[in-house]
Amino acid sequence: MLKILVIGDVYGEPGRKAVERFVRSMKSTGEADFVVCNAENAAGGAGITESAAKELFINGCDVLTGGDHFFDKKKEIEEYLKKEFRVIRPANFPKGLPGEGSCVVEHRGTKIGVLHVAGQVFMRHHFNSPFLAADEEIDKVKKQGAQVVIVDIHAEATSEKTALCWYLDGQVSAVVGTHTHVQTADERVTQKGTACITDLGLTGPYDSVIGAEKGPIIEKFLTQLNLRKEVAKNDVRLSGVILTVDERSGKALKIERVQKKLTV
Repeated sequence: MLKILVIGDVYGEPGRKAVERFVRSMKSTGEADFVVCNAENAAGGAGITESAAKELFINGCDVLTGGDHFFDKKKEIEEYLKKEFRVIRPANFPKGLPGEGSCVVEHRGTKIGVLHVAGQVFMRHHFNSPFLAADEEIDKVKKQGAQVVIVDIHAEATSEKTALCWYLDGQVSAVVGTHTHVQTADERVTQKGTACITDLGLTGPYDSVIGAEKGPIIEKFLTQLNLRKEVAKNDVRLSGVILTVDERSGKALKIERVQKKLTV
């Protein structure tokens, strides 16, 4: 059995600290064998940079996924994407942007495919269909020999994430949601062996508004002014799920929510 830890949106330095504190120890104790981490907000709460990605890899992550903020620091990640195939962005971004929407990584003789799509409903960018993009990327990773396939859908709407899970039911090991920074309690494994959860939650400061300092966000709601947000600092936690997957069949056997609190 393969245990895969999938971590929800890492937010700024506090989120990276949570990864540093917990991930390597979870691997050393056997709690997790392989780690997929959503890192689109890892650099200052918006975007990802080469240095932030390298820090997450050093601290035990095996694959990093992105989201709608993936290119917020485009100049600082663009060249790194040419060197590091394990950093992937939504496959349904417009054609011509750097990076790939999937990758295959071998672990203990098992090829693990990870693919990433973004939703269309209520999102700030106009993405192509995540359903059709997922079909293309699944075909791609399976042609590369992937026995286990994990899908990260970065989306606002619960219905869209749930629909993708049912659309891919039996074709992939897991469909996990990111983006909303609030861990949901709807985890399940279908009869066909696909694990699903609507959102993995926030890895970062919970004394916040989904990662950002409360004051400026509340002021923005009151005034409608576009005020600059700041990364919060307190009540830092790691959130996600642990998937137990049969390496031979690629079917999920179990999904467990994880939330670990960083103590000072």
